[in-house]
Amino acid sequence: MPFFSAIKPVEVERPVLDLSADAIRMATQTMIKGSEELGGIERYVDAVKLKSDMFGQALADDVENLELETFKGLCTFMSTVRRRIGPWLNEDSFAEVREALAGLLTDDETVDARIEAFCARFPNDKKHRWVRDLATEVLHNTEPERFPLMNRWVWDRQANTGVLREIWHAEDIDHITIPVGDGYGTYLMLREELSQYLSDNGFFRDILQYVDILCAQIYAQYICEQGGSYLRADFSAPEDPMQHTRRLLGLDGVRPGNGRTRLKSIDGEAFVIDDSNPLN
Repeated sequence: MPFFSAIKPVEVERPVLDLSADAIRMATQTMIKGSEELGGIERYVDAVKLKSDMFGQALADDVENLELETFKGLCTFMSTVRRRIGPWLNEDSFAEVREALAGLLTDDETVDARIEAFCARFPNDKKHRWVRDLATEVLHNTEPERFPLMNRWVWDRQANTGVLREIWHAEDIDHITIPVGDGYGTYLMLREELSQYLSDNGFFRDILQYVDILCAQIYAQYICEQGGSYLRADFSAPEDPMQHTRRLLGLDGVRPGNGRTRLKSIDGEAFVIDDSNPLN
């Protein structure tokens, strides 16, 4: 597919993914039906595009001069990052974050090497598991054509959880360990497989955005049915069928109608950032 043309072949080691067409079909149907109450699936597509535009404008050209207030606004759209990053949202700590982001957004190393180097700048403990999600969110949202969703909720090899597991073709999925790594190639192959499925079933535009929404829908269903250990505190019982989907995509970061984004720090302080492009 043409939107993968920017990928350097030497970076990609492509595993074979054994996915369930039935599971993907059910999730797609739920995604389309669930979005009808809030304006239809096209509204979600537009919101995902807008989020990417915001990241691109903030990070693509001059990340070395990224301002803390701008970064706080971006955090609002990263659901597994925003509630845990509070201690780094001060000028002294943010200088380290900004330097790490500058390294992440260079092309000097492979994608996996850049993510690893980014994570190595932060403590390697449970309190900082969000760091990898920050790296993958930044890459994906600044260049969605090149970088697929690579968050832990998409696939976490160590925990054997994520979107990949929920659509893996196996009779006894609860009792097997999926033999697939969590490198860049895995997420790229997952996106290609889902893109092909959508194209074969009548989706011809905005495939990248539909794949993101579909992935979020798949894992949102898992949260609804069983809960996720590291997401449980952030995701309570949904008020509508797409609530968890929006949260995973970070689209709940804007309060409709007031054009402002809000980020709550670890100590409860609410940061409010004006946004000229509200998702409403």
